[in-house]
Amino acid sequence: MSRAMQFQSCLPRGSWAQLPRSLAGSRGTHSVSVRAAAVPGPAGRCFLRKILCTSSISLHRGCVRYQGGSQQSSAQPGSSHRGQSQLRNVASSGAIKKHQNSLSAWFSHQPNEERQFGPSFSLDAVHVDPVIRESSLEEILKPSPDLTIQNQLQQPSRRVISLHSLFDVDACGRQVKNVVLYGTVGTGKSTLIKKMVVDWCHGRLPRFELVIPFSCEDLSHSHAHISLRRLITKKYQHLRDVVPVLEASNLKVLFILNGLERLSLDFRLAGTELCCDPNEPVPPSAIVVNLLRKYLLPEASIIVTTRPSAVRRIPGKYVGRYAEICGFSDTNLQKLYFQMRLSQPGCTGEESQDCSSAEQENLVEMLSRNLERHNQITAACFLPSYCWLVCTTLHFLYFTRTVPPSQTLTGIYTSFLRLNFSGEVLDSTDPTHISMMKYVAKTVGKLAYEGVMSRKICFSEEDLQQCFEVEMKTESELNLLEVFRSDVFRFFLSPCVQPGKEHTFVFTIPAMQEYLAALYVVLGEKKTLAQRVGQELSEVIGKVSEDVAVVVNIISKVLPLRFLPVLFNLLKIFPRYFSRVSGKDKDAIAHTMAEELFKEEDYYNDDVLDQINSSILGVEGPMRHPDEAPDDEVFELFPIFMGGILSRRNRAILEQLGCSIKNLAAFEIAKAMKKTVIRKGRKGLPPSELMDYLFFLHEFQNERFTAEAIRSLRAVNLSSVKMTPLKCSVLASVMSTTCHEVEELNLTSCNLDSSSLRTLFPVLLRCKTLHLQLNSLGSDACKEIRDLLLHDKCVVSSLRLTNNPVGEQGARYLAEALAGNRSLTQLSLLHTALGDPGAEAIAQHLAQNQHLQELNLGYNSLTDTAALRVVEVAKKHETLDKVHLYFNDISEDGKRALDSLRMDRDGVRALVFLTAGTDVSDYWSHILNVVQRNLPFWDRERVRQHLALLLQDLESSRSQTANPWRKAKFLRVESEVKKMLGKLQDGTL
Repeated sequence: MSRAMQFQSCLPRGSWAQLPRSLAGSRGTHSVSVRAAAVPGPAGRCFLRKILCTSSISLHRGCVRYQGGSQQSSAQPGSSHRGQSQLRNVASSGAIKKHQNSLSAWFSHQPNEERQFGPSFSLDAVHVDPVIRESSLEEILKPSPDLTIQNQLQQPSRRVISLHSLFDVDACGRQVKNVVLYGTVGTGKSTLIKKMVVDWCHGRLPRFELVIPFSCEDLSHSHAHISLRRLITKKYQHLRDVVPVLEASNLKVLFILNGLERLSLDFRLAGTELCCDPNEPVPPSAIVVNLLRKYLLPEASIIVTTRPSAVRRIPGKYVGRYAEICGFSDTNLQKLYFQMRLSQPGCTGEESQDCSSAEQENLVEMLSRNLERHNQITAACFLPSYCWLVCTTLHFLYFTRTVPPSQTLTGIYTSFLRLNFSGEVLDSTDPTHISMMKYVAKTVGKLAYEGVMSRKICFSEEDLQQCFEVEMKTESELNLLEVFRSDVFRFFLSPCVQPGKEHTFVFTIPAMQEYLAALYVVLGEKKTLAQRVGQELSEVIGKVSEDVAVVVNIISKVLPLRFLPVLFNLLKIFPRYFSRVSGKDKDAIAHTMAEELFKEEDYYNDDVLDQINSSILGVEGPMRHPDEAPDDEVFELFPIFMGGILSRRNRAILEQLGCSIKNLAAFEIAKAMKKTVIRKGRKGLPPSELMDYLFFLHEFQNERFTAEAIRSLRAVNLSSVKMTPLKCSVLASVMSTTCHEVEELNLTSCNLDSSSLRTLFPVLLRCKTLHLQLNSLGSDACKEIRDLLLHDKCVVSSLRLTNNPVGEQGARYLAEALAGNRSLTQLSLLHTALGDPGAEAIAQHLAQNQHLQELNLGYNSLTDTAALRVVEVAKKHETLDKVHLYFNDISEDGKRALDSLRMDRDGVRALVFLTAGTDVSDYWSHILNVVQRNLPFWDRERVRQHLALLLQDLESSRSQTANPWRKAKFLRVESEVKKMLGKLQDGTL
C-alpha cells in the first residue's frame, strides 16, 4: 500500500471536508503578564530569521488520527524504555538547558530602537499581554462588519483565551495540536512569540519540554532540499544529541512557525508529497506542510503566526484552533502598559530621581485622563505598536537631555515603520513582490498628501475609493488591494470617534498622516501622467541607446553610412532633455517644502513639539462644545518630515523598506532648497515659527546646509517658547554648526533653569545681547551665568536678568562674574530680590570691573545705605555712568543725596525718580515704560504705592519752579502717572 493510502486510511470520515465550528463563548477575563518587553511589529522576526535547524534519524511511527489539528488518539511510536532512558541522560547532561540558555540570550536581545528607554527595559521587565480571542474559519471567511470604533474595541461574543491556554482541549474535548494565531500588522504577533519562547526558557511554560522556533521568512529564502534533522541541528547545535531520539520518546515538543505569510505552501498531494522520515531531504515548505498534516512528528504541537490574508493557506482540517490577537481592546490594558513603561526607573536618565519620578507620574496621569476621554488616541492605542510609539515620543519630548545627531522625530517614525514592516512584501504570491511600505507610500501616502493640501483629516468612503481603486486595472492590483485591506489598513486608518463622523476614517496617529504625505512627495510619487510616461520612455530609450551605440560604431567602420551616427545622436537627445525637465521636480519638492514651512497663517500657532505633546496628552481645560466650530487643521510637521526623510540615516532605513531615495536626488533637492528655504528663513519669524525652523534644520541633518542657514540669522528671538530640555538641545545642536557671533538671543519667559543654561552654554558664549528675563532663575542658575561670564571666549555685552529670583546668593555669584568679566557693558537686575545684602555684594566687586557702563538695580527693596554704597563705588568706576535705582525703598534724604549727583562732576547718573531737582528727568518715559512692561509680573499694590510717591514728588517739584515751560513738562508727566494709576485701579492695565 502506498504511503498516501496508508495515511488516508487512518483519517476519520469527513475530516478533509469541514472544520468543526468553534463554539462562541462568553466574554472571559484576560491575564496580564509583567515579564517580557513589548517590541512592536515583526521585530521578533529579525531574531527568528536565522533560526533554522534539522534532524537525522528516522524512526518507525504508527498512524495518526486527527480532526482539525486536534489529536483524537495518540500515535503508537513503539518507543522503548532504552530510548526514554537515553533521552533522560541527554536532558540531564544539559543539552536542553543549553538550548534554553541560547534561546533566552537570542530572544532577549533588544533592537536599537528599544534601547533608547535605558538599560532597565529588559525583556523580563515590561510586558502586557494583548487580548487574544478564539475564532473560527467561518468567522474569518465571513464579510467584516462596519469598521467602527465600537466594533473595533468591543467584541463580547468571542471567548477570550490566554496565551498559555491555546493548546487546551477544544469545545469537543479534543486535544489541540495545531494553532493558528493571526492578527493585522502591529497587533504584536512577533512580540507574543518572543514572550512565549522566553517564558519557556525560564520555566514558565511547563506544558512543553522542548520548543523549536522557525522563521518562515528564513525558510522562504532556502530552496535547497534539506531534512528535518539537518534543519534543526543547523542552527540549534545543542540539540544534536536530542534530535535522534526526538520521535522515539514521549518528549512534548512545540514547533513555532513565525510569519507564515512569507511561505508558499501547497497542501495538495500532487504539489507536496507525503513525508514521514525526518532524514529525508525535501524542500523546507514540504517540511512545514507535513508537520501541519501531522504526517511528520505527529505528537508535536505547532503554533503558526500569520497575517489574516494568509490564514486560508492552511486547510481548516489541519487546524485545531484559530486565535486572533485583538491588541489592547481594553482601555485598562492601555493604561497599564503606559504605567509600566513610563514609570520604569532610569527612564529619564536623570541624576535627580525625585524630580524625574514626579514628572513620570504627571505624564502617566495626564495620559490616563486623555484615554478616559475616549479621544482618538484610545483608538490608536488599540494597537500595541502605537502604544510603543506614544511612549517613545514622550520619552523623546520629555527625557531627552542631549540630542545625538542621529536622534530625530523623523527617525523615530522611520524606525517605527521598520520595526513593523521590516522590508516585508505585501503579498509573497504576487510576482511584482512590491514591498508593503512602498505600496503604502503610493496609496496611503497619496491620501495623506491630498488631505494635507486640502487641510482635511477625516476621509469618507469615496475618498478611500478615489485613492485606492481609481487606478485598478489588473487582477494583480486587485489582489494586492485585498491583502492590504485585511492586513494593513487598520494600522494606518481607524474610524473617527467624533460624534457624527463615525463612518469616516482618520489616520491612527495624526502625525503619521504628515509623515506619509512627506514620503509620498519625496519619493516623487506626485507626478502627472505625462511625467510618468516621459520617465518610463526616457529609461527605455536610454537603455536601448547603449546597445545601439555599439552596433552603429561597428557598421560605420564597414559601411559609409554617415547619417547613422547623426540619427543616433538625435535619438539620445530625448533622455538628455527629459533629465533636464525632470530636474524641475526637485525644484518643486523644495518649493513645496518652503511654502509649507513658512505659511503665514501658521505663524502664531504653538511650535510643532508642543503640538505633538498636546495630541498625545490632550489639552487641559473645558471640553469643546459639540456645536462649536473646530479650529483649522494644522500640518506644520509635513515640511519638517520632508526634510527629515532626506537625511542619510532615514534614507538608509527606507531603502530597507523598499522605498529608495537616491543620493543624487537628495543632493539636488538640498541644492534647490538653498534658493527657497534659506531665503525665506532670513525674514523675521515669530518665536514659535523660528523654533519650528530650527527643528526643521535639526531633522534635516545636513550640516553644511544648516551652517549656511544659521549664518543668515543674526538675531534669534524665542521669547515665550517653552524651552524644554529637547528644545534646548536642538537649539544647541543647530547653532553648533557655525562659530559666528549672534547679535541677540532672546530667551525671555522660556522656562529655563540651570540645566537649560548648561545645555545652551556654547551658544550663550557667542551672544552679544542676552535676554533671560522671567525664567525663575535662582542661585544655581546664577552659578552657571558666573561661569559663562568668566569664560575667556565670552562675548556677552548686554545681560538682562529682570524678574528672576536671583536673591542674595545669586548676587554673590554675579558679583564674582563682574570682577573678572571683560565683555559686559550692560547688566539689568531689575526686580531680582537682591535686598541690601545682594547690592552690597555687587558693590564690593564692582571696583574690579573695567567695562560695565550701565547697571539696573531697580525694584530690589534697597534702602538708603545700600543705594548710596553702590553709587559711591560707581562714582569711582572708569566706565559706569548710569545706575537705575527706581522703585526702591529710598527716603527723602536719600533722594536728595542722589539728586545732588552731577554727571560732569561725579561721572555717574542715578535714576531714582521722575524728577531731577526742579526739572523733569530725561528718563521719565523710560521709567514709566519699564513699569508698564513689567506690571503683569509685579505686585500691583506695591506698584500703586510707588506710583503715588512718584506723583507726590512730581507735584512737589512743580511747586518749587516758576518756569512755565518746566511746569508744563511736570503737568504732562503727572497726567501720564495719573492715567496709569487710574487703569491700575480699574484693572485695565
